[in-house]
Amino acid sequence: MTIGVAPGEIVVLDGGLATELEARGHDLSDDLWSARVLQTDPTAIEAVHAAFFAAGARVATTASYQASIEGFARVGIGRDAGLALIRRSVELARRARERAVERAARGGDSRPRFVAGSAGPYGAMLADGSEYTGAYDLDERALADFHRPRAEALLEAGADLLAFETLPSAAEAAAVARLLDELGGPPAWISFQCQDGERTARGEPIAEAVLAAEHPSVVAIGVNCTAPRDMPTLLAAARDATDRPLIAYPNMGRGWDGASRRWLASDGETFDPAVTAGWTALGVTWIGGCCGVGPADIAALASRLAA
Repeated sequence: MTIGVAPGEIVVLDGGLATELEARGHDLSDDLWSARVLQTDPTAIEAVHAAFFAAGARVATTASYQASIEGFARVGIGRDAGLALIRRSVELARRARERAVERAARGGDSRPRFVAGSAGPYGAMLADGSEYTGAYDLDERALADFHRPRAEALLEAGADLLAFETLPSAAEAAAVARLLDELGGPPAWISFQCQDGERTARGEPIAEAVLAAEHPSVVAIGVNCTAPRDMPTLLAAARDATDRPLIAYPNMGRGWDGASRRWLASDGETFDPAVTAGWTALGVTWIGGCCGVGPADIAALASRLAA
């Protein structure tokens, strides 16, 4: 399924929305992470989307990664209120997108900009770091049921596509593919979090996970929130497993410690826009950054790709 992107066209993604919110002074230490700001300071989220668009991104990924009915219920937010917050995440991104489209048109750039409805894995709701291990054993039906209310709310609010991101396992990707069938095939991307250059967080070969993510409405399959050094071998294996466009948005090179709820210092590796831009040779057409990657990094990446 297409959403206005030509075959082979490069689409620059945004970076770490939560990273930029923290840089602007927001405390994201509770279980809702950036989703809390949907309730406490929604204009801040819109401002971050605007900053990434101004940097050259063509996608705003909504602040709904850690937003779910179950997660909201754990902090006393009811179902209706939770769904309203999820819809708000799309409304904020759409407002920022409208201004970005107007600004780009004045400069002669008519390329479309997109709102991607972020849907983090079941482990993100647990808020214990298990999206980086896949250490949970729900069956495919239960995982699809978990993702459904948020996906429906994101689409109802006008998201252009769904972003099922940081999935730790092939099993959750299969559940997402099942859900896409049940929802009538809305456009989506599916991306995995990986523990090294070969395997998902759960430990399966990346090719196995990519095959589980195959679905007619999936516009791209790939890897996110993974160390940059591991991306080339993962993407090469993904390219061999699928003919779909690849998506890649690494983190800044740090690891997440779920017990202490903090990012560990990197071993000297960092997000390099020049290196990241080079992944287009591996078939990556949707490309950006994840945790730790800010608007300045995306601006450098967009400039490199334009050159």
